[in-house]
Amino acid sequence: MMKEKLFSVLRGRFLVNDNAFKNWRMIFFLSGLALVMIASSHSADRKVYRIAALNDQVKELRSEFVDLRARLMKIKMESAVVKKLKVRNFEIGQTPPEKIIVIEK
Repeated sequence: MMKEKLFSVLRGRFLVNDNAFKNWRMIFFLSGLALVMIASSHSADRKVYRIAALNDQVKELRSEFVDLRARLMKIKMESAVVKKLKVRNFEIGQTPPEKIIVIEK
C-alpha cells in the first residue's frame, strides 16, 4: 500500500487525476513563494555587498581625513609659517601686536 502511493507520487499521477486542480494550485503557490524567497535573498545579498563597499569607502575616507588633518597641522605651525615668510622677505615683529579699539560716536 505504502509502496503504491510512493510510486504514484513519483510517477506524477496526483497531477492528472480528478482532484488535480487543487494540487496544481498548491504547486503554483509554492513555486511563486520559492521565487519570492529567491528574489528576497538576492536583494539581501546585494545590500550586504553594498554595505561592505560603503564601509571600505568610509575607512578610506577616514584615513585620508586623518592624513590631511596631520598635514594641515604641520603647515599651520608657527615655524612653518615663519619659513615661508622668510622666503618672501618678511620678518617676525619684535613687539607684540596691540589691540585696536574703535569707538563710534
